[in-house]
Amino acid sequence: MAIQITSVASRRDLDEFIEVPYRLMRGDPAFVPPLRIERRQVLGRGNPFFQHGEATYFLARRDGEVVGRVSAHRNFLHEERYQDGAGFFGFFDCEDDEEAARALLGAACDHLRGRGCRLVRGPFSFSINDESGILVEGFETPPYLMMPHNPPYYDRLMQAARFHKAKDLFAWAYDPTRPVPEPARMLADAVREHPGLRIRTVRRRRLREDLRIILGVFNEAWSRNWGFLPLTEAEIGHAAAQMRWFLEPELALIAEVDGRPAAISLAIPNLNEALAGLDGRLFPTGWLRLLWRLKVRRPRTARLMLLGVLPEFRGSALGGLSVLLYVEEHLRSQRLGIRGGELSWTLEDNTKINTGIELMGGRVYKRYRVYEKVIGPGA
Repeated sequence: MAIQITSVASRRDLDEFIEVPYRLMRGDPAFVPPLRIERRQVLGRGNPFFQHGEATYFLARRDGEVVGRVSAHRNFLHEERYQDGAGFFGFFDCEDDEEAARALLGAACDHLRGRGCRLVRGPFSFSINDESGILVEGFETPPYLMMPHNPPYYDRLMQAARFHKAKDLFAWAYDPTRPVPEPARMLADAVREHPGLRIRTVRRRRLREDLRIILGVFNEAWSRNWGFLPLTEAEIGHAAAQMRWFLEPELALIAEVDGRPAAISLAIPNLNEALAGLDGRLFPTGWLRLLWRLKVRRPRTARLMLLGVLPEFRGSALGGLSVLLYVEEHLRSQRLGIRGGELSWTLEDNTKINTGIELMGGRVYKRYRVYEKVIGPGA
């Protein structure tokens, strides 16, 4: 029977949309099911993305059974910043069925073309600041928090739908239990002596204020990166509220020069350790297991997700400030008993940051791919 594509129009449809990856990846030992309640919040109108974007969700059915899903969305901040005619897709999950994948992605393309888009790029759920890309290397190990996971055949489905690589993203494996590499230690020690430099952790009593500083530095430090979009005030507030309950202040660092923020580094405990085995459900007993794993057993891995230096502090005597922050995160992780980590993600062609991670002993162990397809006139 032919594939039928429908848009999500009811609560029942949304339930089916949410369930697709749980069903498809059940039995995959590397898949860590996210909490269903969290997925519903991400997809709901309360997500601050919808203050500057719009989205439509599609389901694919064969013989009445759901076999895949995708979103088609526009980000008005991207349109204003880049004016490149790009629309986006995300939340792509599909059975190993090229016909279904082509139909799903075709529906997303048609939807965005009808709204004036000339290019489709993704997957982003919903923006480049959220889960990005499709895993194309490194299927053997579970993802870290806020990183995607999918079956190996997704790349083939993308190619069958005539999507092409736009950019690869690297995830780096990191071992904080070993000594700091000597070249990095020497550079960090030299930078540490700079007059007026202080590295501090976020303050629990002023957590929201300090997280705003961290995310504000992110907005400026990453502004020239490929695909960059600044976090809005609503998104910063939303992120601060979410992080409040799991952030480890010792791994959230602000470097100040004469009292002014100069650089930031943010590592977060890998909550996927605590979510494993819960099947995405908090009730009836999942919340007790989750609480015990977070407060008693505690995660033993962490993800370094942000590290950046403001442009005015680069290329000066503080040019090694990023290395100093790497070293600080390494040493603090050791004191906290962190046994493993991931630095993610970095752009494949960001030579400077990738060289710094290699200096610290990181190695690329997962690769994610962002795809695009021209849908404008003459495509």
